[in-house]
Amino acid sequence: MKLGLAQINTTVGDLAGNAAILGEAYRHLCAAGAEIVVFPELALCGYPPRDLVFKTRFVKDTWDATVQLAGSIGEIPAVFGTLVANDSGHGRRVYNGAVYCKHGRILSTARKCLLPTYDVFDEDRYFESAAEPVIVEDLGLKIGITICEDIWTGPLVETSRHYEKDPVASLARRGVDLVINLSASPWQAGKTGVRTPIVERVAKMAEAPCVYCNAVGGNDELIFDGHSMVVGADGTLLAGLAGFAPECAVVDLAAETPALSPRFALDPYEEIHDALVLGLRDYAHKSGFKKAVLGLSGGIDSALTAVLAARALGPENVIGISLPSAISSGHSKSDAAALAKNLGIRYESVAIAGIVDAAEAALEKVFAGTQRDVAEENIQARARGLLLMAVSNKFGALLLTTGNKSEVSVGYCTLYGDMAGGLAVISDLFKMQVYGLSRWINRAGEVIPQNSIEKPPSAELRPGQTDQDSLPPYPVLDEILRRYVELGQSSAEIVAATGYDGATVRDIVRKVDRNEYKRKQAAPGLKISPLAFGVGRRIPIVQKYVP
Repeated sequence: MKLGLAQINTTVGDLAGNAAILGEAYRHLCAAGAEIVVFPELALCGYPPRDLVFKTRFVKDTWDATVQLAGSIGEIPAVFGTLVANDSGHGRRVYNGAVYCKHGRILSTARKCLLPTYDVFDEDRYFESAAEPVIVEDLGLKIGITICEDIWTGPLVETSRHYEKDPVASLARRGVDLVINLSASPWQAGKTGVRTPIVERVAKMAEAPCVYCNAVGGNDELIFDGHSMVVGADGTLLAGLAGFAPECAVVDLAAETPALSPRFALDPYEEIHDALVLGLRDYAHKSGFKKAVLGLSGGIDSALTAVLAARALGPENVIGISLPSAISSGHSKSDAAALAKNLGIRYESVAIAGIVDAAEAALEKVFAGTQRDVAEENIQARARGLLLMAVSNKFGALLLTTGNKSEVSVGYCTLYGDMAGGLAVISDLFKMQVYGLSRWINRAGEVIPQNSIEKPPSAELRPGQTDQDSLPPYPVLDEILRRYVELGQSSAEIVAATGYDGATVRDIVRKVDRNEYKRKQAAPGLKISPLAFGVGRRIPIVQKYVP
């Protein structure tokens, strides 16, 4: 049997545009010899639709588009994800569903059984849960249809997910010849290696081939990586599609040689790079931006962000601006210029000393009798934010912030200054990951100036300042933050596990908690870790718990 996998990139809410993408992919795969075509989860309306589901007409409009698209399906059946109304009068009013279409009609409707409600997922807020997966009898086969989370059960899945039902076990009991899983599974570092064994387990449990079709593309902070696959009944990987790129492929179950895209298995840093480029590109383009602007400090964070922007949008669409103050070092300006030249992006230098002097003069009476401190230092960052936003407005360019997860965690950033912007590109990379990815980018030759990588990092808000004046070395800081932010460990647990100085650990933990209010005002960031700041982490701003 020849299976058509349509690993496509859709936009939330763009019903007409998404239907056109589905239709084009269907025709392409039919022409390539597919005997059935499989699409991702909620492909027609985009995933996740979130509170669009509560709009008065969204569910009906999506179903109308579903019926219209089904009418264009010919003798080759297609399965695509869509919203399905719950007309029972009980429970939530809609299902996360899918339709099996053929000869212009919907032959069967599937509904998701397991609704993830953890991390970035809150499907129980929106959807009703089905009792068991549907089995469609067509093509001489019994075809079991599952949707994303329905296969994330069993010993390979972290123990935090306990469900009272197992859709795959249900299919195995009833007997199927083929398992289809329509998925919109967001990517995080390391997930590719976790997902493949899960699909293999499904095939072996059901004793039937499993088709896993995953979405690709960025929607808000989430990045969907594709990596669709087909696994044989014995658990053998038969085919794997590209990561981080749309792809339509026909997989022959009878083929003797596995059909693996060269981009199915990638280097860990290559995955992070490709994920961020894809997420940035889609966030900008789907929001209507063609250009991006960012401040170039000569440091590693802004350098990495500029590289990702140039690769996502094209160097001709990126504006890099050096914003030197009276105390900026010479290398901060020369490194920024060298980077811009290496990338071929537009480069401008706008001095801020006059703006800073004017602001301090205006505040002289108000600040009279006080000591110079962070208030004056932050005027520099806010002057830069002011100018960058002006350029953003003038040229319709998306302003990118350049803070990393280490800085954002401890509040080493300025509200309405370097935090001003529309997308926080590297806000889910710890500082040591920033270094690692930058060195990977330079693996074949200098793209990021070597001095930007080697020099001590500094915000340059006062003479001679370095990050380590107020923070522990980044390898230590990052490990504390990983354990506290991502693993939820207490100060005592971190000290016991690492042997780090207790006072240092407690100080970092206090900094993280004290700066929650800043993160609530930050630009959305692209998620690449198990727990990113944003919708997946819901810590109160006002709270008194001391871990």
